[in-house]
Amino acid sequence: MNHQPPDITELQALPLAELMRQALATKLARRGTSFSLCSIINAKSGRCSEDCYFCAQSAHYQTEAPVYPLLDKAQILAAAHEAKKNGASRFSLVTSGRGLASEDLGQVLGIIRAIRKEVGLKVCASLGILGESELGQLKEAGLSRYHHNLETSREFFPQVCTSHSFGDRVATIRAAQTVGLSVCSGGIFGLGESEADRLSMAMILVEYGIDSVPINILIPLAGTPCAGLPPLPITEILRSIALYRLILPQAAIRLAAGRESALGDFLSSAFMAGADGMMIGGYLTQRGRAPEADQQFAEDIKQLWSI
Repeated sequence: MNHQPPDITELQALPLAELMRQALATKLARRGTSFSLCSIINAKSGRCSEDCYFCAQSAHYQTEAPVYPLLDKAQILAAAHEAKKNGASRFSLVTSGRGLASEDLGQVLGIIRAIRKEVGLKVCASLGILGESELGQLKEAGLSRYHHNLETSREFFPQVCTSHSFGDRVATIRAAQTVGLSVCSGGIFGLGESEADRLSMAMILVEYGIDSVPINILIPLAGTPCAGLPPLPITEILRSIALYRLILPQAAIRLAAGRESALGDFLSSAFMAGADGMMIGGYLTQRGRAPEADQQFAEDIKQLWSI
């Protein structure tokens, strides 16, 4: 991104109302009234070898997350058609596991080709830690964007995962960019990290030119090590969203898992703080709001922005 990062210390000193005012002004000046909707499918669930402390799909924890192998093409195509009907402009395949199993790669390539041909949506994927060879094949099949969250700061990452490193995540992002894929990367607020950790992650996203940033807010899932964490205060969530907008003025900032439970009646405030996209239709192991409600919400927010 070709912009001079703002003075973060000065931004942190601002009252919340002023911070949100500046963030919304930046959003409208840099990105207009655009509001994007995307959707994902949990294409392969559970029994993941990694120990990410927030994730119900880890084999390390006893949870109620579903367990099943890669869904067949027909099931995924049906979900893609539904996502398009619900207003999504992008559809993402998400699989559990450290990386994509070699026996699944061929099927995934065929599914991507089929979605592009039969549905016409842009296809994204979140398939774990991959190298340039696999990522290049995915791009050739029609993948336009690879999703790989940093999750948190480099400094705090060892507190939420020990089975792979922050460096492993960065390496996958760089490999995806090397083969010409756009990258979607963000993280989770509420893991016990500080505001400094959230800002540290934001600056790494700036460093790697990330233009699509999903923000999840922790849903403390039973059976995971994060189950007992207290909720992040709404004011802290809104401050962080506004700071991300000001630090990443050109990026799509997408609210994903946890937005409903963490923000409640203040959900619209997040979009007055600079967020301008949402994931609709559910989040891996958790259901979201009805797609129709989210479509109407998006239209209402765009009208507010236009006043």
